[in-house]
Amino acid sequence: MIKEWFKSGAPWVWMTAGAVSVNLILVIGLLLLIATRGLGHFWPADLVEYQYHDNEHPETVIIGEEVGESLQPAAQARAAGHEVPDGAEYLLQHLVKTGNRDILGSDFRWIQDQYIVRKSETADLIVIERREWGNFYGRLLAVKDNGATIAEGEAAWGVAQEKLKDALALRNQIDKLQNGEIGAINYNLERLRLKQRALELKNAWNEEYSQQFAAKKQEYQTQYQAAQQKIGDLTLQLKQCSLSVADANQKRILIPLGRVVKLTRPNQMSVLDKAQDYMSNFVRFVTDDPREANTEGGIFPAIFGTVLMVMLMAIVVTPFGVVAAVYLREYAKQGLITRIIRISVNNLAGVPSIVYGVFGLGFFVYIIGGGIDKLFFPEAAPAPVFGTPGLLWASLTLALLTLPVVIVATEEGLSRIPKSIREGSLALGATKAETLWLTVLPMASPAIMTGLILAVARAAGEVAPLMLVGVVKLAPTLPLDGNFPYLHLDRKFMHLGFHIYDVGFQSPNVEAARPLVYATSLLLVLVIVGLNMFAIAIRNNLRERYRALEN
Repeated sequence: MIKEWFKSGAPWVWMTAGAVSVNLILVIGLLLLIATRGLGHFWPADLVEYQYHDNEHPETVIIGEEVGESLQPAAQARAAGHEVPDGAEYLLQHLVKTGNRDILGSDFRWIQDQYIVRKSETADLIVIERREWGNFYGRLLAVKDNGATIAEGEAAWGVAQEKLKDALALRNQIDKLQNGEIGAINYNLERLRLKQRALELKNAWNEEYSQQFAAKKQEYQTQYQAAQQKIGDLTLQLKQCSLSVADANQKRILIPLGRVVKLTRPNQMSVLDKAQDYMSNFVRFVTDDPREANTEGGIFPAIFGTVLMVMLMAIVVTPFGVVAAVYLREYAKQGLITRIIRISVNNLAGVPSIVYGVFGLGFFVYIIGGGIDKLFFPEAAPAPVFGTPGLLWASLTLALLTLPVVIVATEEGLSRIPKSIREGSLALGATKAETLWLTVLPMASPAIMTGLILAVARAAGEVAPLMLVGVVKLAPTLPLDGNFPYLHLDRKFMHLGFHIYDVGFQSPNVEAARPLVYATSLLLVLVIVGLNMFAIAIRNNLRERYRALEN
């Protein structure tokens, strides 16, 4: 019976099903871990006030969020100078996010459970999210306008919320002026300088050009001064209002509202209020720019750079991969050379990605980019334009990296098309090129889309080659903006994968960075899944359209 059962192949079916099930469980578990650790970061946690007493800090008050707890071995606790009760093997310790980095020097602190005299969650504790120095935890004392107190006590909370709305509106206006008008003026001034330099290199610079350029510069300078005046006026308004607050040790601090991002009292929030605040925090994380060495703020530039780079890579790799596959399958003589080319293509798929990065840096950036600069941008010398890592070279490098995947997938699709389809088309008078373009390639389009899906899945998560050909920790501007030619392929960009590496391994604030690593990883997975689902939908549509022809 057992021998016949093995001969039937049923054990191998069960083993395969079991392996697939284990892999699915592992993948789902990993995604759940990432989602739990990442998404939990945005939930507004209650603030705890600790009365703490140890040998080094008698009668200390600590305010913060309880992040986690762990057991510290007794030997390690003794080495750190803590008292260890007789017979105790471990001591319970709590990790508290104390914030107030400008006062305490760090955001997090471990405290021993045995030294906690009292814990309380009073309703008047506040969280102030700042543009610099992280969160502030303490109590709101008063709201001041031009140095004069306009509200204090319980009334200060409502006034502070209204003033914060006005301050955020002023900050948005300032950011629009700086990134919009000022950015456009600086960009136009730089283009004007390069035009002047190009005319001087051609010995075409004359008095007429000098007058025209001087008038244009004066016009830009006038616009710049007007914009700066607006920014100055708005900044003065922004500096008028401030919050008088007290930290855990009752030290009074004045925080300008212009530096405040958000003001909350989590201990007074209901579950519904916290849910709304949770959604607001997540939306801001997705749509805002990063701050504080990428450990605060959002990751929108990284999301934008990742999607844009993948789209450019797909635009480049698809035609080249399809043309190569068509040549190998339809035109090339099937002999030794063709077999060697196919083996080489398959081997290229296994080359480490960093090797592609080195090749892209040497060939694309230094050779092609340097040549483009010499031919078309001599006026910019010695500063490089395309002779430096940027979006274009990153997209081409990843296109080269994923090219074997597209070639192999397209060849497989072409090989599955019945020979009778080609012969029928040729018999009706169509040329070979017309047969390929109008019949064979449309029927092979699902396979082409499969290759593109695999290419996107690999390219979106690559980091090593991008570190050499264009990705940066923080890009000052997006590659796509309102300045001609709108899409700036020479600019450096941010990427979700590199952002994860930077925040997780290069951040000076490890504890603050840890939840952001999980949240960014989850978003990277969602971006890849979204791009793949879009491609899968197109593939399924094409497959249904040409299913009748295949049958």
